[in-house]
Amino acid sequence: MKVKVFQILRFLYFSGCFFVVFTIHAHAYIDPSTVTYVIQGIAGVFIAVGAALTIFRHKIKAAWSKWYYGQVAKRTQKKAEKLAQADRKSE
Repeated sequence: MKVKVFQILRFLYFSGCFFVVFTIHAHAYIDPSTVTYVIQGIAGVFIAVGAALTIFRHKIKAAWSKWYYGQVAKRTQKKAEKLAQADRKSE
């Protein structure tokens, strides 16, 4: 555990030093409409990922329900067969 923590801290230290040493200052102007396009792109990605996860979740839920209720049906069928056999034996 200590080794992993040490590796992570070492990585953070060297990456921080790298960014401090090799930083280039850009004196540039970013147009507000450009930022709007970037925000729209990021929002589109989040919406697409959310839709994909929702579809995937529904498929998993449907498969789980099909399997679970199939197991319940098998159990109730077995119980019904045992009751029917018990009724035949008691007659």
